[in-house]
Amino acid sequence: MWRDLAPIGRDAGSRGYRRYAWTGADADCRAWFRAQAESRGLTHELDRNGNQWAWLGDPAAGDAVVTGSHLDSVPDGGAFDGPLGVVSAFAALDELRARGARLTRPLAIVNFGDEEGARFGLACVGSRLTAGQLTIEAAHKLRDGDGVTLPQAMEAAGYDPSAIGPDPERLARIGAFVELHVEQGRALDLTGDPVGIASAIWPHGRWRFDFRGEANHAGTTRLADRRDPMLTYAETVLAARREAELAGAVATFGKISVEPNGVNAIPSLVRGWLDSRAADQATLDTVVTGVEKAAREYAERHGIDLDVVRESFTPVVEFEDALRDELGTILGGAAERPVPVLGTGAGHDAGILSASIPTAMLFVRNPTGVSHSPAEYAAEDDCLAGVAALADVLEGLACR
Repeated sequence: MWRDLAPIGRDAGSRGYRRYAWTGADADCRAWFRAQAESRGLTHELDRNGNQWAWLGDPAAGDAVVTGSHLDSVPDGGAFDGPLGVVSAFAALDELRARGARLTRPLAIVNFGDEEGARFGLACVGSRLTAGQLTIEAAHKLRDGDGVTLPQAMEAAGYDPSAIGPDPERLARIGAFVELHVEQGRALDLTGDPVGIASAIWPHGRWRFDFRGEANHAGTTRLADRRDPMLTYAETVLAARREAELAGAVATFGKISVEPNGVNAIPSLVRGWLDSRAADQATLDTVVTGVEKAAREYAERHGIDLDVVRESFTPVVEFEDALRDELGTILGGAAERPVPVLGTGAGHDAGILSASIPTAMLFVRNPTGVSHSPAEYAAEDDCLAGVAALADVLEGLACR
């Protein structure tokens, strides 16, 4: 499975992945998912929001156990973020069948669409729509860098966008969702454990900072006469790092847009996107407020106009205690010591769905801690340990 999936959407230059929603690479990933489902005799289904489902048993019976993740990527992303959860789900089902396990609940594997938000700027679009956390109106307004709207992109890919929206009937049929994911950090590497259980997802969000100045000639305009928004932006980047360090949080300006974007031109507009995350809401508020305060002080000093817009936000997600503890009991029985429980600063579909259904997550060790990069890595032995753990969990939940 890994060999078949690995070439899809891989850039020859960067060696990273560019699997963006509703593109050719996305279509190839979806075809791969469908082929994996049908080769196992599973019923393949595409829901109203473009998420793919592979069912074993009758979905209408309710109380289903669902696992899976996503197949799309960030720009030049790694191979494991998302796909490891989907590949491991199919492999775990193979393991259950090899064990002769008898299911007493329906089982499904899911590929959620547009989890990374690389094309339209909003993460977890497929699961947000399903859970009713993204309105139809807001979804129709999502545009990519070329001005193509989400409905237009779906239609161009051969899907009907007219039905997108909340899907409470589907969620009502799910009794538990367990997502396996490569760890995006080094906590497991430091403890020496191949697999861990998630406790919570930090609150996080994205803010757009628009710094507006005055375009002018880079070679003839005196420094004293300039209204250069790049200066204010640069100072704000440093302020974000400082505020995050003081609060024990993280803050990153990872995307920038400049107009007119000429080497010999002072910019008229610098637009930067802040991503910030913290262990609790109060800390996150402190960081973002501090960054905006510093940005406005710098802007006033340099004669720059500033607008700050919160584009997305996800509050803290505490995974359901009962399900999390059940995973610990299932996995702890075969382990020499308790499976570690750890928090994460990364968002996931499981976090979105946690407001509607019981959800839990398993993490597989990432020895470097690198993610969202071609250098992202998990050893084969650890991946197989993840498959075994997921199979144990599915057997414990769906075969009782």
